[in-house]
Amino acid sequence: QVRLMESGGGSVGSGGSLRLSCLVSESTYVRGNMAWFRQVPGKHREGVATLDPVRTTRYADSVKGRFTISRDNAKNTVYLQMNSLKPEDTAMYYCATGRGAPSPIVPVQALSERDYDYWGQGTQVTVSS
Repeated sequence: QVRLMESGGGSVGSGGSLRLSCLVSESTYVRGNMAWFRQVPGKHREGVATLDPVRTTRYADSVKGRFTISRDNAKNTVYLQMNSLKPEDTAMYYCATGRGAPSPIVPVQALSERDYDYWGQGTQVTVSS
């Protein structure tokens, strides 16, 4: 069973920055297709950023230019650097991985949870105005 553990969430003011980390138990997956999603109560889980085996990155329209996904293979860790945070970024953030690859033509914000097989427990990000 692949395990993922997020960390780095917290509370910041508008315009602030946070870096989320996701430690993955198996290196095969951290070198594969990784993603960050977020969810607010009462809404579906929304794709935020994806990273593929050749380090191609994609982002939801709402975070382009502000968020950066990356990985450190030696540490089995995927990161989400979040800058210029806004109150609407407030959510629980989850990292995910899986055996398949999400469609490259589907916008990141429209990716389905079913595209990924393994999920972490989430880390809360709260941005105050």
